Amino acid sequence: MTTDTAALLAAYDTQLRATPPAPPPGITHEYEGALLRVVGDFRGFLSGPPDLGLRGRELDELIVRQRDYFAARGEAVEWKVRGHDAPADLTDRLRAAGFVPEEEETVLIAPVADLTVRQPRLPDGVTLRRVTADADMHRIAALETAVWGQDMGWLAEHLTGRLSIAPDDVSVHVAEAGGEVVCAAWLLFRPGTEFANLLGGSTLPEWRGKGLYRAMVTTRARLAAARGVRYLHVDASADSAPILRRLGFHAVTTTTPYVWSPEGRG
Repeated sequence: MTTDTAALLAAYDTQLRATPPAPPPGITHEYEGALLRVVGDFRGFLSGPPDLGLRGRELDELIVRQRDYFAARGEAVEWKVRGHDAPADLTDRLRAAGFVPEEEETVLIAPVADLTVRQPRLPDGVTLRRVTADADMHRIAALETAVWGQDMGWLAEHLTGRLSIAPDDVSVHVAEAGGEVVCAAWLLFRPGTEFANLLGGSTLPEWRGKGLYRAMVTTRARLAAARGVRYLHVDASADSAPILRRLGFHAVTTTTPYVWSPEGRG
């Protein structure tokens, strides 16, 4: 059966982008027109609809106001741009204001029903469990730091905060071998939409290619199905995207973080 990727993209734009998840404690959501500004996380975050409705000087002024807002706080900020966003020169204007693109990811969506037919398979000696304890969130942050080569210590507080405000809407999982966390992932339900987000999915290099990532996807898909979720969404790295497409995900667009940081000024 042919998948209607245009319909998946429309659902992504009208549901996920229009209904951000409730922020954890210490983080606030503010709006300037249709642009969402997230304040208080490890760095600022900006996201809007596919078209903010501004062009030329008005768009430049909006971009500069956001940059200057976070500059006054001494914080970096990410403007999340999707590949189909308008106007076409949005990224040129972001660059002109000092925003720098990071690695492009692929926006992938799959019907949940297509992902629940597989049984999760783990290597001998590996166990998978759902976790809620603060200590486990710190173990996950340590794993993410090791995988990505940058300090991800903020993630422990972020996950703990999400669990504190909406424990039923976050499901965090680890795969362990010999007491060590070797893979971690979480599922974020999105009330008011047909979606849930797959997040994390990081695996230590020596444990890749053993089915842990696929087992994490299947496990979370089954939880989503039990909640009546229709679609799963992932912003996938170049490493993850091929695996997810083999599992039944469909590429609908791309996403690129454009980041301004105080260190990069001038």
